[in-house]
Amino acid sequence: MACSVADSGFLFLVSKKRPVHSTRIGQIGSSGAYCLKWESLPLVNSKQKGCLIYSRKKNVVQAVAVPIAPPPLESAEERKQLGEKYGFRQIGEPLPDKVTMRDIMDTLPKKVFEIDDGKALKSVLISVTSYTLGLFMIAKAPWYLLPLAWAWTGTAVTGFFVIGHDCAHKSFSKNKLLEDIVGTLAFLPLIYPYEPWRIKHDRHHAKTNMLHEDTAWQPVWKEEFDSIPALRKAIIFGYGPIRPWMSIAHWWLCHFNLKKFRPNEINKVKISLGCVFAFMAIGWPLIIWKTGIVGWIKFWLMPWLGYHFWMSTFTMVHHTAPHIPFKVSDEWNAAQAQLNGTVHCDYPSWIEILCHDINVHIPHHISPRIPSYNLRVAHQSLQQNWGKYLNEASWNWRLMKTILTICHVYDKERNYVPFDEVVPDEALPITFLKKVMPDYA
Repeated sequence: MACSVADSGFLFLVSKKRPVHSTRIGQIGSSGAYCLKWESLPLVNSKQKGCLIYSRKKNVVQAVAVPIAPPPLESAEERKQLGEKYGFRQIGEPLPDKVTMRDIMDTLPKKVFEIDDGKALKSVLISVTSYTLGLFMIAKAPWYLLPLAWAWTGTAVTGFFVIGHDCAHKSFSKNKLLEDIVGTLAFLPLIYPYEPWRIKHDRHHAKTNMLHEDTAWQPVWKEEFDSIPALRKAIIFGYGPIRPWMSIAHWWLCHFNLKKFRPNEINKVKISLGCVFAFMAIGWPLIIWKTGIVGWIKFWLMPWLGYHFWMSTFTMVHHTAPHIPFKVSDEWNAAQAQLNGTVHCDYPSWIEILCHDINVHIPHHISPRIPSYNLRVAHQSLQQNWGKYLNEASWNWRLMKTILTICHVYDKERNYVPFDEVVPDEALPITFLKKVMPDYA
């Protein structure tokens, strides 16, 4: 155990197993960390063996520790309080460093990895039927019911994304060529190029919650935030009020630039891009020809915006919370990031059905090869074997308010610092959200 004291400039080293004869020592949890106060050092000799590495003064003194409060997540009561504050049903215990991904994988039943073409076909039928119903609702609904029709259709087309998502992970069908075809077709109504998304998404799974490397949500870097004052307002709005649609920026910036891909990936990327552009060149004019520009907005644009609402919301809830850290590669631990750093969130049943259980997300990060129709069984297994380490919630306003008003600028000690602490005079959108967003859990 080593504890540094900034005021005195020395390190006090002592074995955790060796007793320290003082009534003024307080240990933080089980970490072996102690806090030392310079002003409380006694002027007596001690026979206690220790090691002093002194950096500023030559006289040697005995260090005496005084207790400080345990850090967050060390106690069940602390986790319960944080869960209530952030809108979580449960905040998991920190996963021990010694636990590996293999340890977790070995506890999952083999049946959760089995691909069932019948169940895969059923998911396709659910999405096609619900999307068709949505288009019918848009065509027949009076103007005041259109928002409900758009909400349904946007959720239904999100199911297409989940089907393509399974295809990209090779968990949809035993026929791998069929997977690529179905995945490409499923992404077309979303104008999403399948192969570029697959490549970037694989990196997200390999580097989940790793600073600089994860291709999903990243905290804002203060240095960059300070260096581009002209864009501060855009960043504040992007991580605040319009965050539920920021996947549109990710879609545009990350998937259409060939320079972002390796030479051996370019050919497949070009095929996917060609399919997307062909759909736009043929599909959009047909929609406009039959229904006009207003019809294009009603039948395509509004459901597409509904899809991006879910895309943004699902992905930020999956891995963003004040207690979930992003770590540099040297400190990153795969098992902690995937099990401890992923959130299971329950949504209303109709959303879960139309979106094929994509929010049963922890087992998906333990193994992307688990088909979506087996995720619930896999999650039950994780609850039985690793339940105390899981982060779980039911969607609620407090959860969303926490993410939108707190999880902004990266901080190593606190994980996140909100914009209204960094630039209070410029963070009016965040102040507004804190005032108007409901706080129901």
